[in-house]
Amino acid sequence: MKTFLLHKDRDFHPNVRWSDNDSALHKDLDLARLIVAMSADDDYVADVAQLVLRAPLTTVEDIEYRQHVLMDVLENPEVVRGLYALATETIEAERKIYRSIFSHSTSAILRQAIQSLEMMATVLEQLRTVCQDSRAGFRSPGFLRFFDMVLQELDEKYLAEINAHLRQLRFKDGMLIAAGLGRANKGTDYTLSKQSPDPRNWLQRMAGKRQESFTFRINDRDEAGFRALGELEGHGIDLAANVLAQSDDHIMNFIKMLRQELAFFVGCINLEAAFLDADAPLCFPKPETPQAMVCSARDLRDVSLTVARKGVVVGNDINADNKSLIMVTGANEGGKSTFLRSLGTAQLMMQCGIFVCAQYFSSSIVSGIYSHYKREEDASLKSGKLDEELERMSAIADTAKGHAMVLFNESFSSTNEREGTVIARDIVRALVDSGMRVVFVTHFYELTEDVHALHTSGALLLKAGRTPSGERTFTVEEGAPERTSYGPDLYARVFAEPELAPSFYAKTARRG
Repeated sequence: MKTFLLHKDRDFHPNVRWSDNDSALHKDLDLARLIVAMSADDDYVADVAQLVLRAPLTTVEDIEYRQHVLMDVLENPEVVRGLYALATETIEAERKIYRSIFSHSTSAILRQAIQSLEMMATVLEQLRTVCQDSRAGFRSPGFLRFFDMVLQELDEKYLAEINAHLRQLRFKDGMLIAAGLGRANKGTDYTLSKQSPDPRNWLQRMAGKRQESFTFRINDRDEAGFRALGELEGHGIDLAANVLAQSDDHIMNFIKMLRQELAFFVGCINLEAAFLDADAPLCFPKPETPQAMVCSARDLRDVSLTVARKGVVVGNDINADNKSLIMVTGANEGGKSTFLRSLGTAQLMMQCGIFVCAQYFSSSIVSGIYSHYKREEDASLKSGKLDEELERMSAIADTAKGHAMVLFNESFSSTNEREGTVIARDIVRALVDSGMRVVFVTHFYELTEDVHALHTSGALLLKAGRTPSGERTFTVEEGAPERTSYGPDLYARVFAEPELAPSFYAKTARRG
């Protein structure tokens, strides 16, 4: 039995190795807030959400399969939460069974497996009932296949047969073991045999003769006799105990996989609730093939700020179709880094089959998402900051493939503008020529001009938005870079009184 809710043809087995890029992307995109919103204080949901975010899908078909399952989840949240709770309670109950039995003898293994399977037989009946009652409310191929599988595999006849076998393995009427004699008259070929029912009715059994047999009884104080009898019993039930233990493992693995895959969808239910509480837009993105070179959005918002509920979060509209390079310039604190984070997070969420925080979002699938952000001073650095930046860039170049997305935020600003421009320009050219999509936030005016001159048709220039009075809108808009960094208005806003601001500008102009 397979769940196949996250993938159409395989179970979810993520790569548990945590790479340097995973760590950087987790920090730069502020995925911790996204995971907290998905978890809703459930540590297991948080762990699964993190694993899924580290394993984005790479085909349109796979993304749409998971999206359709998620649409069903959001339409039927109580059913999904109920199935998740059932799987969680089953796993916890089995742990108590295993903790309660300390003996590793064959008979103990058998009793443990019987107790666990009896509990799970009840769970499977409950699962079948839920699937039977809920199937009509689901439409996705993933859930319909899952429900049909449960209803076909766990029919009433099969469940009744399980319960009958478990009752028989309790051996309330004794145990029938066949054996042969081996060398030196030692027992061999122990086989647990099924007892044939007595065909006589009760009257015939009362009036008739009893079947002849050899019988012996062990004295209550005969410890050696009881030990020998226990060894005989162990030989007889060894095969049955192993088979039952394997059956227990198979069913429990199915329950664990069901819980793992449902945990991700429970996280998506929690995330939808967080979006609704923040009055944020929500849409299922439209994935396109890598060759399509699509990237467009309407009212795209930063997820980390949205779920943190830190005031009003503004959105951005972008049309970067057929653009392999996006350059973002403008004054500090103008929303450039927020836009970069919102775009990278939306791309990742789309490729994980999750809805995004936007009214509309469509993008080509990328082979991987890489981030190269400016880092603060670190006492543990063994070399200069520029060396550290180049080392991280080298690691990205070694692993990134064609159609990857690379996010730069004030990269190579640890050196002067001329040197930083030369380094960044050559790197951007190499990445774009290799078929990658580059999004670069920078305050280097020369870099933006040089890169735009090299990639006129394939580049989109954005700048931080400003009102006519000079106030920041915290959005980005299409436009060429400007030489000014708007230091005077920042000074006036922070240090000067509003009525003194014009005279400050005038002095600055005269001195210039």
